[in-house]
Amino acid sequence: MMDWNRLLSPRRLGKAAPDPSTGLRTDFQRDFDRIVYSSAFRRLQDKTQVFPLAQSDYVRTRLTHSLEAASVGRSLGMLVGEAVIARHGLKDLAPADLGAILGAACLAHDIGNPPFGHLGEAAIQEWFQKSPAGWEAVERAPLAQRRDFLEFEGNAQGFRLLTRLQSPDNPGGMQLTCATLGAFTKYPRTSGAELAGYQGASVKKYGFFASELDHFADVAAETGLLARADGAWARHPLAFLMEAADDICYTIVDLEDGFRVGLLAYDEVAGPLTDALGGKDQVAVRLAGIRNPKERIEYLRARAINEVVRQAAECFLDHEAGLLDGSFDQPLVDLIAVAPAVRGMKKLGRERVYVAPQVLEIEAAGFRVLGGLLELFVGAVEEVAEKGKKGASVSSSTLLRLLPPQFLGENGEPETDPYARLIQLTDFVSGMTDSYAVSLYKKLTGISLPGG
Repeated sequence: MMDWNRLLSPRRLGKAAPDPSTGLRTDFQRDFDRIVYSSAFRRLQDKTQVFPLAQSDYVRTRLTHSLEAASVGRSLGMLVGEAVIARHGLKDLAPADLGAILGAACLAHDIGNPPFGHLGEAAIQEWFQKSPAGWEAVERAPLAQRRDFLEFEGNAQGFRLLTRLQSPDNPGGMQLTCATLGAFTKYPRTSGAELAGYQGASVKKYGFFASELDHFADVAAETGLLARADGAWARHPLAFLMEAADDICYTIVDLEDGFRVGLLAYDEVAGPLTDALGGKDQVAVRLAGIRNPKERIEYLRARAINEVVRQAAECFLDHEAGLLDGSFDQPLVDLIAVAPAVRGMKKLGRERVYVAPQVLEIEAAGFRVLGGLLELFVGAVEEVAEKGKKGASVSSSTLLRLLPPQFLGENGEPETDPYARLIQLTDFVSGMTDSYAVSLYKKLTGISLPGG
């Protein structure tokens, strides 16, 4: 059994003991603040949620989605926190502490996403899988680490950002608490972990690269996570609530955005949102007093989120024993009373919003942008690594000079280790905003030149 006293550890990754108290802010509140002020979080303002490079100032970006998920996560944490603290007699903890942990974890949950959202992940994966240059570069890396590129994962990139790339001179990067890092990690395994046919939700993807295995092993040891296999652990129970907050926000809110840009009619959105409320009579009475369809949808969205949050918190508490012994491994929103309504909303999003022409057109272009940037920079770095600066082509040497120094080894030279070289280049490309990736690609391919 996992123990809440360990699961809620305030010790910071990279430090031997918890920080001394520094006034009114708790350790977990400081986690939230560190994430808010990080450059990686700021870049989410120009990363795709649903509509890439949107011209409208209304639709969500990854930044606004992350803020909304953090709000929902905080509510979930406080709802379950009161019961968990009472059940286990936890000392020196308040429901707000669990709310702060979930708020920070949710705030960071998409921080590692590349440009153009999930399509960006697919673009990076496909380039390494199908490009001759990509495959040749991957083959130079150790066999156990190749899947980090062939199955590139934004969740793992997020853990790397939090624990290594942000504040790189600190051991543990941003030095977030182990409780927050545990709650953040939805898929607590490496890409190469062998789990002998285990099918739980926590192993659908992977949550950290081989380069950060030691960091997560430290988090797991501190918080008492149960080991499933070499390089794989059971989820931190609060990670199920982080997953629920994300599910709730994108499922409901993406439909609201689809309505606002004209992809969905009022009734198509209002119906599923009302179903998520069980068709309560008081909702109909309140709607009768709201004339503007936009404001009606906003009201229904708020009520639906509130109801799904309440049910997800109850589901968590009902399954707490299974969460603590590692036997429970399903998304909470799949088990709540209004799960059919949630599934209907997801289906509507897949069939009508995510496949809209204005989404697919830019995503298709984004696929070429990310593949093109990898082709240019990986090719250049690999050539210089093999031949040296003097033996490499002028083109490759020029591209090397365009790489910021943090994505190269000492003295601006490519790393000698093939895995380190590649992961630094995926750091570079995945960290770009949508607009910067497009702009850089156009400049490097001659589509757009200064003064042209």
